[in-house]
Amino acid sequence: MKTLFVAGAGTDVGKTYVTATLTRALMAAGKGVAVFKPVASGYDPAAPEESDAGRLLEALGREITPDNIHDVCPLRFAEPLSPPAAARREGVTLALDDLVASCRARIAAADADVLLIEGVGGLMSPLTDEATGLDLMLALGVPAILVGGTYLGGISHLLTAAEVLNSRGLTTTAIVASESPAPAPGFAETVEDMRRFLGTAPLFAADRSGNWRATDLAAHLLSAD
Repeated sequence: MKTLFVAGAGTDVGKTYVTATLTRALMAAGKGVAVFKPVASGYDPAAPEESDAGRLLEALGREITPDNIHDVCPLRFAEPLSPPAAARREGVTLALDDLVASCRARIAAADADVLLIEGVGGLMSPLTDEATGLDLMLALGVPAILVGGTYLGGISHLLTAAEVLNSRGLTTTAIVASESPAPAPGFAETVEDMRRFLGTAPLFAADRSGNWRATDLAAHLLSAD
């Protein structure tokens, strides 16, 4: 089984959008796909279909039920804050070891060709009181799909995140430029600027029309070592 970690260069850059679209493309290619998000904040139990877990279940073609929500995202907190801050509001303390164990258990149990683990927030967003999302990635050691936005400043954030992953010895299998809402700069021009600075890194452009070639990304990931 191929396990990939979907990481963000920042918060709200489109990780779930890319993960969901990629899930559909992989399934269309005949692959069994599992998705997992170990923790999320800003979860409204009255509208589970609007949550990251709900959108991922929809991509999988699974019913949005409490059990399925829990299966995809076992730790969910109501406040739209960083996970440790949101958890504290509910009397919970998050620990990196527990999150690593949760991911490893899902890797071991997943009956699929591809498992996509989606992070929370940006690469260096707090995950616990002492660890960031990067610490979870380092502990798991699986290849990454890095997603960045195309808002003003997004190029710098994406290049910085890519450099951090490289300097820490993590493999970046693909980079996705996810179109940010208006009034972001011109999408095509921003993608070309990203491509110029990233050099030979595999960069895929994900516009919000739903017409982007997620099939190309899926084929690239399936062919990567």
